Amino acid sequence: MTRPGGTWQNWGRSESVRPRRVEFPRTAEAVRRAVVAASAQGLPVKAVGAGHSFTGIAVAPGVLLDLSDLTGVVAVDVERSRVTLRAGTRLHQVPALLAPYGLAMPNLGDIDRQSVSGAISTGTHGTGATFGGIATQVVGATLITAAGEPLVVDETENPELLPAVALGLGALGILVDVTLQCVPAFVLHAVEQPEDLDEVLSHLDRRVAESDHFEFYWFPHTERAMTKTNTRLPESAPRHPLPPVAKWVDDTLVGNGLHQVACSVAKAVPATIPAINRLSVRLWGDREFTDASHRVFATARSVRFREMEYAIPVENLRPAFDAVRALIDERGWRISFPVEVRFAAADDRWLSTAYGRESAYIAVHRYWRDDPRAYFEAVEGIMLEHGGRPHWGKMHTLDASSLRERYPRFEDFTALRDRLDPGRLFANPYLDRVLGG
Repeated sequence: MTRPGGTWQNWGRSESVRPRRVEFPRTAEAVRRAVVAASAQGLPVKAVGAGHSFTGIAVAPGVLLDLSDLTGVVAVDVERSRVTLRAGTRLHQVPALLAPYGLAMPNLGDIDRQSVSGAISTGTHGTGATFGGIATQVVGATLITAAGEPLVVDETENPELLPAVALGLGALGILVDVTLQCVPAFVLHAVEQPEDLDEVLSHLDRRVAESDHFEFYWFPHTERAMTKTNTRLPESAPRHPLPPVAKWVDDTLVGNGLHQVACSVAKAVPATIPAINRLSVRLWGDREFTDASHRVFATARSVRFREMEYAIPVENLRPAFDAVRALIDERGWRISFPVEVRFAAADDRWLSTAYGRESAYIAVHRYWRDDPRAYFEAVEGIMLEHGGRPHWGKMHTLDASSLRERYPRFEDFTALRDRLDPGRLFANPYLDRVLGG
């Protein structure tokens, strides 16, 4: 978000910049004009959405294009269940836009504050062994290139570029619209409950395979996990949503209010963290309900944190997770945020963390007022030993030389970048680091 005085900062307060100029384009043509003007003035230009990346991927030291006004539906193909959305549309706005057509996005992450373009460009994903990240839902896109021209990429125009453009890190141009492959609206039957961690790990392969969407959170300094199992049902299935008061207690009072208090106490008195975590695992979850898919997938988050997440081959999950558990014990750290584990299908997006392999994700978090570096860097070492690829929008230390080895199509992507943006109009320090100058 851009604050008074012209300083932009991301949601996690891990990145900030004072751009030379901020613009709020409302149309694709306004974006095109902004790109042409920035190029003529020799200023780099970047688009930002909701600022939910923890890395500097959206940092714009030159011209910042805030896409908050570039929202809404461009077109709907009801026959093929496809919708074209303007790039700044927030994920939480999409369900209402799709409702008149009886459609829904196939999968979502657990936060829906991001813009559509930001979510796909950074590799945002949910969970489910047979579902890819949000970028796999992209069947078309339009972007403004460094030459100031629109480039359409879909099944009829430049289809060979789709695997790159659908997850482009903002390095290939400014997205102005995105076409998503949707599905008929559906509901989810959700079961969320605390369980014995070793029991969860012992049957993990089976539970992941048998569930549409499965994930779990482990609370450090405990032997407990909170599991989330979501089963897809037709839109006509009976709904049993959480009563408003119960939902407010679970999500707002406990999930945000008490968690904020717990984080503040934990920072002041780290020795309290094990007891707080034991209490948290008893208070969170342990509920069952059925509701529209988007109401189950996403949860409101108001407690600020910083996050690192790595994708590893799914067969490496258990040794990597066990190593993280051992690390926390060995270092004597007090970690107040749970460790999150999710799953995704292999896909064909060139820079997807799940490119070419079924993947598991391990995410670690720290309260935003705590220094995450020692914890994150040690966990990162474990992830790299197990074939890890870092989430592009979450904190990591890798550069182009390291990443090149981990992505079979890395050179193809950078060659396309050379073609579409030879003068690096869309570059910033983060992209220079992860893609090379």
